[in-house]
Amino acid sequence: MQLDNFLYDLLQTPSPSGMEADIQKKWLQYVKPHAQSLHTDGAGNAYAVHHPDASFRVAVAGHCDEIGFMVKAIDNNGYIYVEKLGGISHKPALGMKVTIFGTHGRLTGVFGTKAEHHGGAKDDFSFSDLFIDCGASSKEEVEAFIEAGDTAVYKREPEGLLNNRISGRGLDNRTGAFITAEAFRRLENRLQPDVGMHAVSTVNEETNMGGAYFAGAGIAPDLAIAVDVTFATDYPGAVSEKTTDVKLGGGPVLAKGAPINQKANDLLKQAADESGIPVQYELTPRSTGTDADQLRKTARGVPVALVSLPLRYMHAPVETVSLDDIEQAIELLVSFFTRLQGNENLKPVSLDDLED
Repeated sequence: MQLDNFLYDLLQTPSPSGMEADIQKKWLQYVKPHAQSLHTDGAGNAYAVHHPDASFRVAVAGHCDEIGFMVKAIDNNGYIYVEKLGGISHKPALGMKVTIFGTHGRLTGVFGTKAEHHGGAKDDFSFSDLFIDCGASSKEEVEAFIEAGDTAVYKREPEGLLNNRISGRGLDNRTGAFITAEAFRRLENRLQPDVGMHAVSTVNEETNMGGAYFAGAGIAPDLAIAVDVTFATDYPGAVSEKTTDVKLGGGPVLAKGAPINQKANDLLKQAADESGIPVQYELTPRSTGTDADQLRKTARGVPVALVSLPLRYMHAPVETVSLDDIEQAIELLVSFFTRLQGNENLKPVSLDDLED
């Protein structure tokens, strides 16, 4: 699979958590020709629906926001200090370029770092030691563009690597928003009439997961599938006895654990087997750390499953995935949905199971 134009467009569209409007417009524009219903909500989520009146509703959610930085202070010399926006680390930041989305205009800056000739960065440096240099010489010069609370992301373009792999910032989880939209597009006119597919590009997953909660509450689905990324373990230093082995190119990853509905997982595995799609597994004993955790708490309690994309270097500016895995994740969802009849009973325990 070539680097899809829509995927590339999403990856080039900054979407720091809380500022997802631009990427949501592109997501909606992509799915619009294929949807019977299209809408948004007050949280910022974007929805596309096949068979909106169907009795059996399945929500498929991939979040579109990315981690980043938030401006907290500007000193008298024009240097900018930042706070975390989501689970971002200070360690990869030194020497990196950023784009700041100022209230009064965008600025390009760099995270400054002490020259190695002068001792280099201290070993125990912390997030509060980071500063952004925009080339300004005064606080007033910077304040003509930005103010406290403005956001920033690394200035990074997606790069193609060997073996049909790509690297860049924010693949977590704009790849999930892409997979959701592309599966939705391919499923046009292919669903049983009793099956309603509610594709959602959710917001705020990296900071508070509110988007997923409001999506689940609004749809009240019979089943929800979160589409996200998970930790690949196929690079030096990544393998741990506490995790399962997950590798790039090994196919999409299904979760096993207390939050996951086993019947839905079985249907996903059956769809994968019948379509010749390899799957891998991760363990989520307590929670998944994804939108699935909030989706399952809505309505009367929603059965959930999780389909994840293997990803190296989580939350670094060089996150890396396989385009082959992306394609197989899309095909897994397509295969799964085309097999649904709309009368599936996903309750772990049903009264029908009782003996007379």
